[in-house]
Amino acid sequence: MSCAPAKIVVCVVDDDQGVLGSLRFLLETDGFEVRTFRSGPALLDSLDDGRADCIVIDYKMPGMNGVDLAQRLQDLKIKSPVLMITGYPDESISIRAAAVGVQCVVLKPHLEESLALHIRGALQNAEPSICTQIA
Repeated sequence: MSCAPAKIVVCVVDDDQGVLGSLRFLLETDGFEVRTFRSGPALLDSLDDGRADCIVIDYKMPGMNGVDLAQRLQDLKIKSPVLMITGYPDESISIRAAAVGVQCVVLKPHLEESLALHIRGALQNAEPSICTQIA
C-alpha cells in the first residue's frame, strides 16, 4: 500500500476577506492545502494547532503589520519560510522584510502569475533574500 504525499500547507494572513478567498482558490487550484487567517495574532494563536510549511502574510494590516508579524515569527523561531504580499511597490518594505527573515516580497497585482512559484522556491531556499517582484 502506498501513501499519497502530504500536500504542502500554506498559511495565508490578510485582513481582507476577499483577498483571502481569492488566494485560497488560487493556491488550492495549484495543489496546496491552505489555512487562512484575518490577522497576525490569529495566526500566532494557531501555530500549535497544525503544520505550516510556508506562511504568506500581507504587509498592510491593522494592529500588526506584516513586518511586525514576521518579526514575531522570527522571535518564536518559526522555521517555515515567510513570504510577504503587498500592493505597495516600496523597496524599503522589502529591505525591512528581509531583515526579519522574509524570503520574498510579491506585489499583489502579480500574485496569480507567480505566488505558487515563489512559495515553491522559498521551500527550496533556506536563506532569506530580497526578491521583490516589480512589474
